[in-house]
Amino acid sequence: MNTIVIAIFSIAIYLTSALLITRHISQNNPKRTPIYLAWLAVCSHAAYVTLTFKENDGFNFSFTSTASLIALIVALLLLIAAMDKPVEKLGIVLFPTSALMLGLAVTTRSEPHFLHTYNWEMGAHILTSIVAFSLLNIAALQAILLAIQDQQLKSHPPKRLIRSLPSLQTMESLLFQMLSAGVLFLTISLITGFLFIDDLFAQHLAHKTILSIFAWIIFSCLLLGRIRYGWRGKTTIRWTLIGFGALLLAYFGSKLVLELILKRN
Repeated sequence: MNTIVIAIFSIAIYLTSALLITRHISQNNPKRTPIYLAWLAVCSHAAYVTLTFKENDGFNFSFTSTASLIALIVALLLLIAAMDKPVEKLGIVLFPTSALMLGLAVTTRSEPHFLHTYNWEMGAHILTSIVAFSLLNIAALQAILLAIQDQQLKSHPPKRLIRSLPSLQTMESLLFQMLSAGVLFLTISLITGFLFIDDLFAQHLAHKTILSIFAWIIFSCLLLGRIRYGWRGKTTIRWTLIGFGALLLAYFGSKLVLELILKRN
């Protein structure tokens, strides 16, 4: 089957799922249909990534292809979390974002960046890096939603979306669960990087390494502060977003500038 057809189908289902979640919130009538549709979108998105991998005899690590893969993993992790946690409403933002990233991967012509020669060690480093970024991406969105919820609860009455969310304590608990899982994979990513990459502070890697370590320190201190000092509220939200901002620059900053702005490899 044509990969473009699969991509268009996935995009349409992502957007339909997000629309249904929004509609169910406005009607105060939660249903599982949007989640089932999202699973279908994720499966077709994964089929697109798999088919393009086979066609190219390797994964293209260009900016748009990498963004599409990360969007896929973020959506998948959200759906897995939604099995026993009330996080499906994040799909209002995440599913259209996944649709957008997939659309860009299909339509944007960028110089291919294939890694045909990497071994399992490098594969482990790349995979744990992507999973870490995906988990912390969800944590950052959770922090934004928590900030909106905190602000809206001070107004009378809060909007329907806010009223449909779990309590602030539950939302904070979910946020720290996401942060803990993200820090675990980020730690593994850094360790495998130091073990298996010859020079992690080489010119083309130095900014990624430094920013990733900076983000790891922020998230680790945040978790420690939660355990030891009971940090919560605005402190949690602020440092979560700062840490994710550093990670975002580490993962995509140079790729965005070189590939899409300067048109260089």
